[in-house]
Parts: sequence; C-alpha cells; structure tokens
Amino acid sequence: MTENTTIPATSVKADERIKKVSLLTSLMRRPELGAVAGLLMVIIFFFFTADASMFSLAGMMTVLAPASQLGILAIAASLLMIGGEFDLSIGSMVAFAGLIFGGLLVNFAQPLWIAILFTLLFAAVLGAVNGQIVIRTRLPSFIVTLAFLFILRGLTLVGLKWATGGSTQLRGIGQAVGDASIAKLFSGLAFQNFFAWLAENNLIDKFDNGVPKVAGVPVSVVWFVALAGIATWVLLRTRVGNWIFAVGGDPNAARNSGVPVDRVKTGLFALTACAAALVAIITVLDAGSTDARRGFQKEFEAIIAAVIGGSLLTGGYGSAIGAFFGAIIFGLVSIGLTYTKFDSDWFQVFLGSMLLLAVLFNNFIRRKVTGER
Repeated sequence: MTENTTIPATSVKADERIKKVSLLTSLMRRPELGAVAGLLMVIIFFFFTADASMFSLAGMMTVLAPASQLGILAIAASLLMIGGEFDLSIGSMVAFAGLIFGGLLVNFAQPLWIAILFTLLFAAVLGAVNGQIVIRTRLPSFIVTLAFLFILRGLTLVGLKWATGGSTQLRGIGQAVGDASIAKLFSGLAFQNFFAWLAENNLIDKFDNGVPKVAGVPVSVVWFVALAGIATWVLLRTRVGNWIFAVGGDPNAARNSGVPVDRVKTGLFALTACAAALVAIITVLDAGSTDARRGFQKEFEAIIAAVIGGSLLTGGYGSAIGAFFGAIIFGLVSIGLTYTKFDSDWFQVFLGSMLLLAVLFNNFIRRKVTGER
C-alpha cells in the first residue's frame, strides 16, 4: 500500500506572472512616473514664483500652444525610441515639409487638400528611406538620421531660395489657401461656439463687449491630445504595440517569434516623419509663411521630452503618455519663465538639468522595481 503525500502549499513558488504586487510597486513600474513627478514640481515652483495670470485660462492656452507642437513630435519620437531607434532629422523634416507644403500651394497653385496629402506622403517616404538605410546598412540610426538632419536642412535652404528667387522665407500661403474649409482642421481655434457659450453664461472671463478672452482651443492642442490617446491605446492594447516593445527590447528574439521587425521599424520611422510634416502643416498655416529655420533644434527637444516621459535610450521601455507630460513640462517652463522675474536664458539650463534628472530617476526606479544592480 502506497502512502499519499501532499506538498505543502507554502513550498510551491508562486508564478511571477500572476504574483500580486502592491499599488505602490505597480505605480513605480509606470514609465511616465518621472514625468508626472516632474510636472508636479514645475507646477509647484511656478505657483510660488510666477504671476497668478499664468494659471488663468488664457495663460494655460498660451502654455499649451507650443507644448502641443513639440508634443506631437515627442509622442512619435517616444514610439521610435521604444522600438530601439532614434531620429535626429525630425526638426529638419519640419522645415523641409514646410517647404514642400508651401511650394505646392504658392508655386504650383495646388488645392489645400492635395498639398496636405502630398506633404504627408512625401514625408512618409523619406522616413521609410531613413528606416531602410538603418536596416540594410546596420548603421546606428543616430548616424543615419544625423546625416539627414544636415541634408534636409540644406535642401530646405536651396529649395526656398529657388522658390522665392533668393529669400529663405516663403510668403503668401494664407492667400493661396483662401477659404478652404479643410484648413480649420489644421489651423486656428477649435470649440469656439462652446467658449462663446461659456462667456455668455459668465463661466469664463470676457471683454466688455461680451467676446470671450479665450475664444477657443488651438487646433494643435486637439491633435496633441488625440495622438497621445491613440498612441497610448496602440502601445497598451494592440498587437502592434507589443511588437514595438519587443523590437526595442530584443530584435533577434522578436524576429524569432515571428515579429516583422524590419516592417515595424520602417513604419516607426515613417510615422515620425509624418508627425514632423503634421507640425509643419499646422505651423505654416498659422503663420501664413514658412522659413529655413522652422523646426530648428526640435529634434533634441522632442527626444528630451520623450526621455523625461520615461523612454529609455536603449529601447524596449517607454510611454506615449509620458512624452505627453514631458512636452507639457517644456511648455510650462519655456512660457512660465516669462511670468517670473527670472531670466528666460535659464530655460537652456533647465532642459539639461531635467534630462539628466529624468534619466537618473528612471534608472533608479527601474532598478528598485526589477532588483537590477
């Protein structure tokens, strides 16, 4: 007769995948934790040092306008960084896409919708070329896109001088656009009727004639919020999001698991270029002109915002919503300093400090959570 033996439940090691963790540990695992903490610190700083008008509705819209344009770039840059690559050409792509867009409208008299569609498609092709060069040559994306940074900036200068007869600024875009209805999707203000209703009911400040002091939300902010939501959903709820994390974490293992690594990376490069083209379209329509310095140094600011948002330089880890908060931090500081008695030149010092602190903070938290040394 055999004796039945039972293994004590305490001797069975729990599967790490189903192991319950505390709420604090779960929050610490979120990549955007550093950006949220940084945003809170910046808000507290300006609450005590800035003029109270900074936190009015008008002040917040003033902050969100530049933050949204940078944020569109930062969200795309964060996805690419999660996928394990960089794109240092997106700032120059803003200028070059602005040239293509403005040239189609002014020099070739194309309808607005054709100019928008062609500019986005052209940017996507250039982004895909970037990706294919990185994949086929196995050169670091840092080097390839750095080369395109200079190539695109130079082509913008040459193209503008050709299109204008020697100037580095192309004007007349507002007249070329005219009253095209599609322009409202890329320029001006959104929700104007809603803000007028708020003013009529004394829910927001208004002038003596009844016109609201804030007439609406800049369209770039709407794009910014929408893209942040879509990118976050893709990363956390779709197969493509899993592929992006896998490609950035270990491309060889991902390829062996059936992930189309080359297509994912090419698509991410194309997406980043399209984000730059979108910013070009928005800013050119708002300004009514384009110039050679458009997007200058935005590639570095976008990467810094992505890093502040929790994206690792090594890939495989990051957050689109973190880049969203990182861009807002940029907007708060760049505009907020004008509401204080501090010299605005301190902005550059802040950028470098925030980048260093964000990297140190994210590394510290990751090691605490994972037990790395």
